[in-house]
Amino acid sequence: MNKKLLIDAIGIILIALVVVVGYKLSPLLLPKADITVQPPAGCDLQRSPCEAALPGGGTVQFSITPRPIPMVAPLQMEVVVAGRTASKVEVDFSGVNMNMGLNRPQLQAVGGGRFGGEGTLPICVTGSMDWQATVLVETERERIAVPFRFASHQG
Repeated sequence: MNKKLLIDAIGIILIALVVVVGYKLSPLLLPKADITVQPPAGCDLQRSPCEAALPGGGTVQFSITPRPIPMVAPLQMEVVVAGRTASKVEVDFSGVNMNMGLNRPQLQAVGGGRFGGEGTLPICVTGSMDWQATVLVETERERIAVPFRFASHQG
């Protein structure tokens, strides 16, 4: 009887530990934002940079090259933040219809509100994939998320 209670108590402690660890790590997997801004409907990252207006003034412009955007090839990314002072910029790539794991490169400040970096989209067995690239901009007072959608094709 005591052995069964001990096993049950250990099971409950392990479940509680998993819940606490999951809660503490959730911001890494699901980034929280103070403001989420939608880019204009006509935005097509496959053709040109896209820009979103921020509430209260300012803009976030995002660009990926080469175009068309390939999978499993180096991508050059640039984010230009105007009207706000950004301290950190990351781009969170996630599959729209399929979980492709954590893929969030941090871009480096290059001056004048510009941030640049490199990333890669993982291969998809279907040959094409719908993606959401959420640009995460941290300022001294807020975290802004701007989700851009695009499709990539293997080839």
